[in-house]
Amino acid sequence: MSDVEQNEDPMTTMDRFMELRGFAPNTVAVYRRCAGRFLSAVGKSPDRVTERDIEEYLLALCSKGSSPTTRNVNLVAIRCLLGAIKRRTVGAEIPFAKVKRQVPDILNGAEVTRLFEAVTSPKYKAIFMLAYGAGLRVSEIAALQVSDIDSKRMLIRVPEGKTGQRYVMMGARVLASLRDYWRAQRPSGPELFPGFHSGRRGTRLSRSAIHKVLRKAVLLAGITKRISPHSLRHAFATHLLDLGADIRTVQVLLGHSRLDSTAQYLHLSNVRLSSVKSPVDLVGTPAGTTLG
Repeated sequence: MSDVEQNEDPMTTMDRFMELRGFAPNTVAVYRRCAGRFLSAVGKSPDRVTERDIEEYLLALCSKGSSPTTRNVNLVAIRCLLGAIKRRTVGAEIPFAKVKRQVPDILNGAEVTRLFEAVTSPKYKAIFMLAYGAGLRVSEIAALQVSDIDSKRMLIRVPEGKTGQRYVMMGARVLASLRDYWRAQRPSGPELFPGFHSGRRGTRLSRSAIHKVLRKAVLLAGITKRISPHSLRHAFATHLLDLGADIRTVQVLLGHSRLDSTAQYLHLSNVRLSSVKSPVDLVGTPAGTTLG
């Protein structure tokens, strides 16, 4: 390790490490927060942290009721910090917590309609339209700039997707909601949905603000399912498959790097599931001769 690296603040070293690897802004924020809490808890500098320190910290999170996903994110953040200061072998053998896959609640068409009717703000209606009508993540919506909307080609450029930049289609109703928002509250900066934090303009809209408005709309719409902004993206993918879209197209639109990430939606498509015949209904019929 060079003298500059030895004298540099470890979090600054970690910031440079993540920037060089092109981590998304939200990932950077989460990893910084997790690594900072870890260092405060162990009371040591990163160059003195041991594998036992990491294990005990994760066990403490477990005893506090943290989910396996949360513990895994913390472990990755700690490894990122140690990797930045050339100690990537420390903690490398600690296994990730087993995460139980949960089937998400999927909104049906009537529920989507009720949800949009319950949203009175043109700004948030446009945000939820983008989540359901274009399948965008919350972080992707927050990163959109006015110039990313191409109304002539009916496309949206997604500049900060997890797998890089991509384009998605923009339906007529999505464009109409964006125009309603534009007429009601024309943003002054490059951000399509600017935030306002600590008296500073020019910041991005926060996830918590989007969650808060959605929770209120879900209650007003009388929806009892567990719904988050990401649920609209789930509904987008599932409903596309219901309408006959092929899985590869859905993968591209969602920005998934792996097809198996998209394949989970095949299990959620009511149309596809109901169209599959059980073998018990085919045995003894002409169609069942292929069964032998």
